[in-house]
Amino acid sequence: MSDSQLTGAQIVVQALRDQGVRHIFGYPGGAILPIYDALFQQDAIEHILVRHEQGASHAAEGYARSTGTCGVLLVTSGPGATNAVTGLADAMMDSIPLVCITGQVPTHLIGSDAFQECDTVGITRACTKHNFLVKDVNELARVLHDAFYIATTGRPGPVVVDIPKDVQFRKGEYVGPSNIVHRTYRPQTVGDPRRIAQALELMANAKRPVFYTGGGVINAGARASALLRELVRETGFPITSTLMGLGAYPASDRQWLGMLGMHGTYEANLAMNRCDVMINLGARFDDRVTGRLDAFSPHSRKIHVDIDPSSINKNVRVEVPIVGDCANVIEALLEGWRARPRRDDDGSGFAWWSQIDAWRARKSLAYAKSETSIKPQYAVERLFELTRGRDTYITTEVGQHQMWAAQHYRFEEPNRWMTSGGLGTMGYGIPAAVGVQVAHPDALVIDIAGEASVQMTMQELSTAVQYRLPIKIFILNNEYMGMVRQWQQLLHGGRYAHSYSEALPDFVRLAEAYGARGIRASTPAELDAAILAMLDHPGPVIFDCVVDKLENCLPMIPSGAAHDEMILPDLADAPAVTEAGRMMV
Repeated sequence: MSDSQLTGAQIVVQALRDQGVRHIFGYPGGAILPIYDALFQQDAIEHILVRHEQGASHAAEGYARSTGTCGVLLVTSGPGATNAVTGLADAMMDSIPLVCITGQVPTHLIGSDAFQECDTVGITRACTKHNFLVKDVNELARVLHDAFYIATTGRPGPVVVDIPKDVQFRKGEYVGPSNIVHRTYRPQTVGDPRRIAQALELMANAKRPVFYTGGGVINAGARASALLRELVRETGFPITSTLMGLGAYPASDRQWLGMLGMHGTYEANLAMNRCDVMINLGARFDDRVTGRLDAFSPHSRKIHVDIDPSSINKNVRVEVPIVGDCANVIEALLEGWRARPRRDDDGSGFAWWSQIDAWRARKSLAYAKSETSIKPQYAVERLFELTRGRDTYITTEVGQHQMWAAQHYRFEEPNRWMTSGGLGTMGYGIPAAVGVQVAHPDALVIDIAGEASVQMTMQELSTAVQYRLPIKIFILNNEYMGMVRQWQQLLHGGRYAHSYSEALPDFVRLAEAYGARGIRASTPAELDAAILAMLDHPGPVIFDCVVDKLENCLPMIPSGAAHDEMILPDLADAPAVTEAGRMMV
């Protein structure tokens, strides 16, 4: 046996180091202890001990999303692996690159129902981009480097590497990443020039164009967002975004229409509905954006840019499909646009913008102010104003508070907004904030939460306290599972079946029990001072913001409805709407 050989556990640590990993999130257990022992004997990689494996996967997601790199987690076999599944499914839906290393029972016990055994590969097959069970220690290094390559190229996603305990003890040869060549998986990153020319022709002749952008732009890196800004300004076209794409284009810019979809703005949804050319950049036409498919933008010709060929024509048929990395395709579109002869302005652009401005005048995000109770929209607006100019990252849980954050916290840069989009995972926000804070120790990291969601992973506050991570948990506390209650009110006859959050903890005292700071505000007059106290505190904080209990999150497209069937805020100075509360267009 060569002296240059390493144990499987040492191979794992060396592969992580060679992949540039600086932090991993995990929880030890019997089947993964050899790797933990190898980690203990080095100091290049810092391990963050979470309180639950779901927390490890969400923390790795927050780390990945905020840095643009791959997140890594380490869990044991059986319940350790199954507890991580929710985060893996979340990362799969939202295209977040993760490598999840799981322990497994020794190879000779696989299939015997051994203690803490489960079929990790079988269980995670449907919620990962790829997974491996490594039975040969000499294959371990190659598999690990493959895992990082697969997770981070093409459409990003989670990859599981399941390693039996005996493989972690055996010795084998280590191979560095420079010696790894993947023979079969080579994503297409450059768009077809013919398709790009077709897209440019449609764009040049459009009278009512709109850019529809998604998380794929952010996944393509800072270059993609910078190029997008140039392309939008060069064309003069309006732009809207999905929930996952917020920040790729600055919210302060006049061409920005706001978020589209179920809780998007009136102007964004009407522009999508009435456009004649739609340029989809890195979005997947999901149901929360399209609404009723047979009524989705019925008169437009559609261009779809996506690095995942399986996403094209999956939900919506398009005229110009372009497979490629968003940064490369946007750059080609920008160069092509600049090279085209300028057309004479026939007034159509002005007419389209005049129509958009008329829709904007509806002020669909407006809400009735109150001097006695805190409106949740107002709380988010004040949080935004008081954090403006700071190096701030926002995570969320899932529910009304998530949509209010998306509507009223205005993002100027990419990678500042971490939320669970496709899976809609309650409990995402606190562990994601932990991951973001580990990656950006000097930044301000705030989890905008609901009192129901926040309790699902509240134990990760202990992780924040242990590692001195000054995350701020800003709870919009309306004592309901707010989005569930809203749907029950609007769509189920006001039958509030099990949506009231009974027996809530005292969040201030709960924070103190963890060794954190607790703050509460219940009136508009005390809100600003309380937020500033939260921001000035050097450690973790739970902020219990007591808000209006029955406020609905509007606008809203009811499930299965079309873009021009939005429920809008019922304000006295708003243009007329139908008796059903839907917009009159």
